[in-house]
Amino acid sequence: MATKIRLEDRECPLSTTLGIVGEWWTVLILHDCFDGYSRFDEFRANIGLSSSMLTSRLKTLVEGGILERRRYQENPVRHEYVLTELGRSLRPVLVVMAAWRNAQLAPDERSMILVDEQTRREVEPVVVDADTGERVDGAGFVYTAGPAAGPETRERYGDSDGRAALT
Repeated sequence: MATKIRLEDRECPLSTTLGIVGEWWTVLILHDCFDGYSRFDEFRANIGLSSSMLTSRLKTLVEGGILERRRYQENPVRHEYVLTELGRSLRPVLVVMAAWRNAQLAPDERSMILVDEQTRREVEPVVVDADTGERVDGAGFVYTAGPAAGPETRERYGDSDGRAALT
């Protein structure tokens, strides 16, 4: 999947993330993992993906460090696919994606909602700065070139002090 990244986007974290988890089937597999599924047959039954396509997607997720393949049966040999710490760190991304779609629907049109497990109250996730608690989805927060940025990224985003890069 990483071969779909444009040369000029090779430094972009969004592009590289999409190269790993950006395909529709991959997101559905991750959704199943967060719902507690871990076995090939469960994924195939839930998603309806062909065995060869599912095998390919699971292999990519294992190679990307998102899932770990573990043997759970010896005869015949069978494996399960368990989220790694890196994989579990993707949960907020899926939560926000689902919330984005739900925000476009009337409450009675939502087929899946996020609730507080204790109170069962529907919640609305937001992305905030870990230090200040401020929402970071407004115009006051912008991308800028980071320490490892190459010339293309510096030209597009400028330096971290807000000044455009000089070339």
